[in-house]
Amino acid sequence: MASSVYSTLTYWLVHHPYIANFTWKEGETFGSTVFFVSVVVFVFLCATFLLWYAMDSLPSLSPRILKLIRLVHTFVLCLLFMIMAVGCTLSITSSQDPKAHLICFPVDVKPSGPVFFWAQVYYLSKILQFVDILVMIVSKSVHLLSFYYVYHHGTAVVMAYLWLHTRQSMFPAGIVINSMVYVILYGYYFLRAVGLRPKWKMFVKSYLILGYLAIFTVGFGWMVQHYFGSGCSGIWGVYFNGAFVSSLVGLFVYKNYVKKEMIKLCLGLFPKRND
Repeated sequence: MASSVYSTLTYWLVHHPYIANFTWKEGETFGSTVFFVSVVVFVFLCATFLLWYAMDSLPSLSPRILKLIRLVHTFVLCLLFMIMAVGCTLSITSSQDPKAHLICFPVDVKPSGPVFFWAQVYYLSKILQFVDILVMIVSKSVHLLSFYYVYHHGTAVVMAYLWLHTRQSMFPAGIVINSMVYVILYGYYFLRAVGLRPKWKMFVKSYLILGYLAIFTVGFGWMVQHYFGSGCSGIWGVYFNGAFVSSLVGLFVYKNYVKKEMIKLCLGLFPKRND
C-alpha cells in the first residue's frame, strides 16, 4: 500500500511529462521577466496602501462572507503548500544527486526538471499570498497589518523570482522548509476559521524559528561547498536570499521580543496614574 502511494505520488509530482520536461525560459515562461515582477510588486504595494487608507470607507462584509473567504483562502494555500513540500521533496530524493539538488547546483546547471517546476509553482504562489493582506484589510483587522507582513509578502516574490533567474543553489531546501512552515500556519488559521481553537499556537512561532535555523544550516553547507569546493550556481541570488532572510529574522525578533520588552520597560518607567 505504502509503495503504491509512493509510486503514484512520484509519478504525478516528479515524473509526469510536463513536470519532468519543464524548462524555465527567460521571456517565454509565464512571469519570467523583470518587468512582470516589478509590475506585480508595484500593484500590490499601491493596492495595499490605497485599501488601507480607505479602510474606514470600505463596505463591511458580513461575518458569514468573511468566514467563507478565510476558509477557502486558508484551505487552498494549506493544500497548495503541502503539495509543493511533497513534490519538491520527492524531486530531490528521486534525482541522481540529491545533495546537489539540496545544497549546491553545479555552476553550469540548466534551469529544467522537477525542482525548477516546483520553484515556478512556489514563485507564483507568493503572488497568490497577496490575498493574505487583502483579507486583513477587507475584514478591517488593522491590528494584524504591519510593515513586517507587507515587506515579507512583497520581497518574497522578488526572492522566488531570483531563485529561477539566477538558478540559485539551495532553493529546493528553501521550498521544502518554507512550504512546511506554511502548511502549519495556514492549517492553524483554517482550524480557527472553522471554529476550532488548536492548542499548538505557540508551536507555529517555534516552527518558524526552527525554519530560519534550518535555512541558515543549509546555508553553511552551501558556503563550504561554494568557497572550498567546485563552486555553486546562483551566487547573487544566494546573497539576496541571505540578506532577505536575515532582515526577516531581525524584524521577527524585534516584533515579537524586543518591542514587547521595550513596551514593558516604558510602562515600568512611567506607570499609569490613578487620579
